[in-house]
Amino acid sequence: MNKNLLNKILITLAFLFAYRILAYVPVPGVNVDVIKDFFNSNSNNALGLFNMFSGNAAERLSIISLGIMPYITASIIMELLAATFPNLGKLKKERDGMQKYMQIIRYATIAITIVQAIGVSIGLQSLNGHNGEQAIMIELNLFIAIAATSMLSGTMLLMWIGEQITQRGIGNGISLIIFAGIVSGIPSAIGGTINLVNTGELNFLVVIAILAVVLLTVGVIIFVEMGERRIPISYSRKVVMQNQNKRIMNYIPIKVNLSGVIPPIFASAILMFPSTILQASTNPYVQAVYDFLNPNGYMFNFLSFVFIIFFAYFYASITFNTKDISENLKRQGGFIPGVRPGESTAEFLNEVASRLTFTGAIYLGLISTIPWVLVKFMGVPFYFGGTSVLIVVSVALDTMRRVEAQIYMNKYQTLSAVGL
Repeated sequence: MNKNLLNKILITLAFLFAYRILAYVPVPGVNVDVIKDFFNSNSNNALGLFNMFSGNAAERLSIISLGIMPYITASIIMELLAATFPNLGKLKKERDGMQKYMQIIRYATIAITIVQAIGVSIGLQSLNGHNGEQAIMIELNLFIAIAATSMLSGTMLLMWIGEQITQRGIGNGISLIIFAGIVSGIPSAIGGTINLVNTGELNFLVVIAILAVVLLTVGVIIFVEMGERRIPISYSRKVVMQNQNKRIMNYIPIKVNLSGVIPPIFASAILMFPSTILQASTNPYVQAVYDFLNPNGYMFNFLSFVFIIFFAYFYASITFNTKDISENLKRQGGFIPGVRPGESTAEFLNEVASRLTFTGAIYLGLISTIPWVLVKFMGVPFYFGGTSVLIVVSVALDTMRRVEAQIYMNKYQTLSAVGL
């Protein structure tokens, strides 16, 4: 293995290890046992889903218990604003402007984290253990200040870790943090399932059926994520002669799932945000809204399906800009056979991308909800959804592609260095 690639892999693993260590650093002044008992009794609702995405950091009230979700929520808001306001969208496309754009996201992340941290801290004052012990062991105002500062520091550390992985490691840092959080809960989930089988609470045949659902889901995800539509491209003879010693791309690859794993993450972030704020309220109307957004309920999964489809179209329109592609193609002397260069090419690509996005959006929505429905009918006493499987498989595939790309790049550099 090339030394450069090995260093990137080790850097990525080191940062992910630091992330897992932070998950075990609790906020000062809190009774961790009371928090853990509370999450154990709410493992089948929004708290269980939130705890899974945080890598079980929420049940320890770790300094990173809010996870990377505030950053994702800020990114969603900025993407919507960039699509609405042309000046902000133009700022995002410029090199210097992109730095300002990312700085705005960081400031928005700070604001969202502070609001969420204060809301969680206030809500903990009414939380008591089975023996009457309180979750907060120090004065309330002091605890709110300490908790808000600690959680803000933890979230900013996570954001920095994600950026460092993206720049210096392998893969997308934010996606890998979510991936590590979900995967970290697999051993305990397996152990819990074995205990349920041993105690007779779960039938062994049901476990086999769940395993079959998981394997089928993984197979479908891999099949669709690897699928793409290749639009053939032709170049003028002049361009071919000028680039006869270079490889010219003779097709435009358009993935079936243009938006990747972003729509399920965005949908989960939006649906879990109000649950995080409302979870500690004793108001009956607020509690009704909180129960309405229970991830083990039908309405949550219906809303998740709708949001995933919306974000699939929204994010695909941002990542696959047909106007820019057609202009670049025309500038390079390329064209799609049977299609006029310029605006006609953009319309053709937009039509193809729209059909593929429809298929990809339905696929994302079904993958995120169907496994839950099947497991729900099996009477499984714990939450299982396709979103987590989709994130894990998609991030793993993306990371493998980046590793392969790095290997091929090293080969090309070696061949050029030896003169072959």
